[in-house]
Amino acid sequence: MTIEALRTPDERFEELPAFPFAPSYLDDLPGYEGLRVHFVDEGQGDVTFLCLHGQPTWSFLYRKMIPPLAAAGRVVAPDLFGFGRSDKPVDDAAYTFDFHRGSLIAFIERLDLERLTLVVHDWGGLLGLTLPMEMPERIERLVIMNTGIGTGEMRLGKGFLEWRAWVNAHPDMEVGKLMARACPSLTPAESAAYDAPFPDARHKGGVRRFPNLVPEDVDADGAALSRRARDFLRDQWAGPVFMAVGMKDPVLGPPAMRLLRRSIRGCPEPMKIDEAGHFVPEWGDRVAAAALAAFESA
Repeated sequence: MTIEALRTPDERFEELPAFPFAPSYLDDLPGYEGLRVHFVDEGQGDVTFLCLHGQPTWSFLYRKMIPPLAAAGRVVAPDLFGFGRSDKPVDDAAYTFDFHRGSLIAFIERLDLERLTLVVHDWGGLLGLTLPMEMPERIERLVIMNTGIGTGEMRLGKGFLEWRAWVNAHPDMEVGKLMARACPSLTPAESAAYDAPFPDARHKGGVRRFPNLVPEDVDADGAALSRRARDFLRDQWAGPVFMAVGMKDPVLGPPAMRLLRRSIRGCPEPMKIDEAGHFVPEWGDRVAAAALAAFESA
């Protein structure tokens, strides 16, 4: 079945600040034929850092982490469908938990990525943390920043419900302004870079959908699979873990991360970034250095 999709014009991505990385593309993911996925592919080595973004960001989020990680190995940072330079299905209903998760599995297998360190944030974690049980032979380490596992077992918090309601009331949300409010340290050029993938509301289906995909009860899409993933990470995971927490995050901040830490076997005390809110990779140079040092000492 062909999925109607939009492709953001290349000129929207000219002169991105501190993002000199050449684009790479695939348009032959099994099950996603006809849709083009973009990814950054930097560095080389025996280990690969797979950096997964969330909502409403794209691989630009990892611009501060890519250089130090690329000095230690290969870095692959894809844009989920609906985000960044990747194609954007027009029908909001196309964006489901299984659609996104399946695309990540297909992407990893298509590039035959091995010896992976998963680097996850926000929806990059809700999706990415379900992958170790699927491919334990490929994934060796975890770097986790302000995210969760959507098991559907806990009532969604007030902060998240307010965020979801706001997104639903603003289908043409201005992503750059939103990011500037969340991260006041962003320059105007950096805020504009977060806006670059989205020329108009038709390009924002993926952004709109994510808050409504968070499992709200145990029968929601993705909830049962996420519970199995949680059980695997809690009972069978044996690899190194590094966690960093933006302490000012009102939704996925310290309480949520304490809960997540208890769900991952061997997860040590997290790195706490007092001045950071939700978008911890904006402090990514510090996080990357600390994660690499922790893995080296382990």
